[in-house]
Amino acid sequence: MNAPLEIRGQDLDAEIRRLKRERNAVLLAHYYQEGEIQELADFVGDSLQLAQAAKKTDAEVILFAGVHFMAETAKILNPERIVLVPDMAAGCTLADGCPPDRFRAWRARHPGAFAISYINCSAAVKAESDLICTSSNAEKMVQSVPEGTPILFAPDRNLGKYLIKKTGRDMILWQGSCIVHETFSMRRLLALKLRHPEAKIIAHPECEEALLAEAEFIGSTAALLRYVETDAAPAYIVATESGILHQMQKVAPHKQLIAAPPEEESCHCNECPFMRLNTPEKVYLALRDLEPRLELDPVLRERARRPLERMLELSA
Repeated sequence: MNAPLEIRGQDLDAEIRRLKRERNAVLLAHYYQEGEIQELADFVGDSLQLAQAAKKTDAEVILFAGVHFMAETAKILNPERIVLVPDMAAGCTLADGCPPDRFRAWRARHPGAFAISYINCSAAVKAESDLICTSSNAEKMVQSVPEGTPILFAPDRNLGKYLIKKTGRDMILWQGSCIVHETFSMRRLLALKLRHPEAKIIAHPECEEALLAEAEFIGSTAALLRYVETDAAPAYIVATESGILHQMQKVAPHKQLIAAPPEEESCHCNECPFMRLNTPEKVYLALRDLEPRLELDPVLRERARRPLERMLELSA
């Protein structure tokens, strides 16, 4: 179905707000969504923050403007709610690159190992894991595993390498990566730093090791946002998906924010193509039709919930 052509701009925004009220819906937008969707959202944050925020509301409908695994997490933590996704094709290279059957076989090759999975994975992989982590609590989750216990870490090898350095714990890594965080050009980044010596390089730990070595601050999306807000530097080169600059500009309007450059000057490779599948028109249609609706098998959902709840307990 297509949104009526006459509904555009402010009229479309007004219709979305009206439908949210009528449907008793909460609109969640990840930091990497386009600015217009972030402005329409009831909550903006990272995937786990958003799923937890929805849990605290009395909304009957959760519309998750993010990618598929994030909506799954919202459904795991809010099983009684209707969970909508503006575009079901909004996937993730990390999640897609770690199929549950291959993950299960990988675990079988390492009997006795403790499996920690980054939240950027499917519900089926979460169900096969011992513990889930986010980029903000990953170090704490790794340190919670008893010394001497072998650790499997999936699906992000760059985050895994970063954690090995931070914790001193050896881990066997799944060889997955994020299409956006692997695209940044070191050559162009260093050239940018030369042109803006006053700017600090800040980076998400999903970036490659060589880039992280140049960063003056490394942190989760939320941590990068807080850093820009509270740090004293006048400018930042931001090595993560460029959608976060919308919130950064709001909390630090007087600071200069520069998106870290991809390898090709003409491409928009620092924008996640999956995140950008969501549009205000698709948000409107999802609220109007209560579709596409995300469903999870109850048995799978319960198995995936346990390692998630374990993480939340350890994070408290």
